[in-house]
Amino acid sequence: MTDESWPCYWDPRRVERTDERLDADLCVYGGSSAGITAAVQAARLGLSVVLLHPGWRIGGMTTNGLGWTDAGVRQGVGGLARQFYREVGSYYNMHERWFFEPHVAMDIYTKWLHEEEAIAVRPGQFLESAELDRGRLTGVRMTSGLTVRARQFIDATYEGDLMAAAGVAYTVGREANRVYNETLNGVQEHKKHQFERPVSPYKVAGDPASGLLPGVEAGPREVDGAGDHRVQAYCFRICLTDDPANRLDLLKPAGYDRSEYELLARYFQAGWGDMLFRKFDRLTRHKTDVNNYGAVSSDFIGRNHAWPEADHATRQRLYHEHLTYHLGLLWFLANDPATPASIREPMRQWGRCRDEFVETAGWPEQLYVREGRRMVSDYVTTEHDCLGKTAIEDSVALASYGIDSHNARRFVRDGEVRNEGNVQAPVSGAYAIAYRSIVPAAGQCENLIVPVCLSSSHTAFGSIRMEPVFMILGQSAATAAALAIDSGRAVQRIDERALRRELLAQGQVLDPTAVPDYATLIREGRCTGNRDAADNPQSVPEHVPAESMQPRREMLVQR
Repeated sequence: MTDESWPCYWDPRRVERTDERLDADLCVYGGSSAGITAAVQAARLGLSVVLLHPGWRIGGMTTNGLGWTDAGVRQGVGGLARQFYREVGSYYNMHERWFFEPHVAMDIYTKWLHEEEAIAVRPGQFLESAELDRGRLTGVRMTSGLTVRARQFIDATYEGDLMAAAGVAYTVGREANRVYNETLNGVQEHKKHQFERPVSPYKVAGDPASGLLPGVEAGPREVDGAGDHRVQAYCFRICLTDDPANRLDLLKPAGYDRSEYELLARYFQAGWGDMLFRKFDRLTRHKTDVNNYGAVSSDFIGRNHAWPEADHATRQRLYHEHLTYHLGLLWFLANDPATPASIREPMRQWGRCRDEFVETAGWPEQLYVREGRRMVSDYVTTEHDCLGKTAIEDSVALASYGIDSHNARRFVRDGEVRNEGNVQAPVSGAYAIAYRSIVPAAGQCENLIVPVCLSSSHTAFGSIRMEPVFMILGQSAATAAALAIDSGRAVQRIDERALRRELLAQGQVLDPTAVPDYATLIREGRCTGNRDAADNPQSVPEHVPAESMQPRREMLVQR
C-alpha cells in the first residue's frame, strides 16, 4: 500500500504545474464514458475540444473494471455507444460483444480520441474554480494552473463538480417519496442484500455496552420513504484472474483493520456463504468483473456520504479508506480462519491481473461512484418515467435497466444489524430521457450540459446510471452544444426538433415505442430483462464458453 504504483484519486505530487492556457469551442470536464463520447462527437461535428480528466486513466467505469455491461434492452442503444460494443465485438472476432476485458475498452477509447485531431486530452486535471459572466461559463481553472476558455461546457464527471461550481441547482441523497409522489425513494429496507441470519452489531457480540462495530450507525432508522443525505454505497469493480501465469497475489494492505470484517466473520459463523461468489462475473481469458453481492461484501456501506460534495483532499482520504477496505476484504476471504475453508481455498485461486491496470499494480483507478450530485432542473426524471407513465417529446436517450440502488447504511434493530437502502425493481421497458433533464433550469447557466449528474430523482437515477446510457447522453450533449454554438442560443433554447433530427441521423434510438418490450424479448430469448445473463442462457451469444453459464460458486470450486 505504500507503493506509489497503487492508484489514488488525487495526489498533488503527481499534478504537473503549468501556466498553459487553452481556447476551444467545447470544454468537457470528466473523462468518463460520457465525456469520451461527448468529445468524439463534438470533434466529428467540427468543434475544437478540450477534454479535462480529474484522474489519470480515462474512460470511467467502462475502462476500470466494469466489463459486465448492464444494458437492459440492448435494442435501445445506438450511436457511438452501439459502435463501442461493436468494436469490442470486432476485437473478439464477433459482430458485437457486451462484456470485455478492461484493456480492450481502453484501447478503443484511446483510438477514438487519437483519431480526432481536434481533441486536446489533458489527464490529471482537477477543478479549482469556474469563471462566470452574466449566466455563462467563460472559463475553468485547474489545480495544475491550466486554464481553459470555451464557448460551451459539458460536465461529464460522476460527481457534478463543474455543475456545482457554475451555481446550478442540485441535490444530494434521497428525496422523500412525497417530493415527486414516488414509492421507491427515501428510506427503504428490503430483503435483497440483507442479513438473512441474526448477526450482532456490537464489538462484543450481544453486549450493547461494548459499542458498535465499524460502519454501524447508532441512531434510529427513519420512517419508510423519508428523505435523507445518504448516498448508495461505492466499491471498486475488480478484474481478477485464476490463471496462474497471469495472477498477482492478493495483498494485505497497510492499515488493515480486522474489525472491519467482523460482521462478515459472524455472518459466516451463522451459516451464510453459499452465494459469496455470486457476482464473480466471468468475462473471458480467465478474468472476472467482481461486484458487490450479499449483506457484507465489497460495498463500503455508509462510508461515502461526504464524497459528492467533498474537496479533492477529502476525497483522497475517502478513496484510500475504500481501497484499504476492499483490498482487506479480499485478504480476509483468502486468509482469515473465520472464512470457511470452502470459501477460503477457492478464493486463493484468484489474484490481480498482470496484464490489466499495469500502471497501478493491477488495481483499477476509478472508484465506483454510483451516485453523486444530481441536478434539479425544469424537468426531473422520476420513477414515473421509468414506469412508462409519462410522455416525453424531447427525448435524447433511452434507458431500460431496472431501478437499482445499493444499500446506504447499517443500523441496529432489536439487537441485530440490518442494511437499508437497497432497491431493485423492474421498469416498464425502454423509456425516454428528456433533454430538459440534462440542461440547467431556465435562467441558470446557459452554456453547460450535464449528461451524467442529470436532473433525476434518486429512484430514477438508479435505472439511468448505466454506462451505455451515459455514452448515449454524452453524444447527445455534444450535439446539443454544437447546435447552441451554431444558433447563438442558450442550451435551454435550442431547436429541439433539429436536435432530434441530428441525433437520429447519428444512429441514436429515441423512441421507446420502437423498441420491443421486455415480455417480447424474454419470450423470444433475446433479453434477460432485469436478470443476470447467467439466469437465462438463451440471452447469451453462442460464443460464450459453456463454463460461463455454470453457477458461479460451483465453477470456482471446480477450478
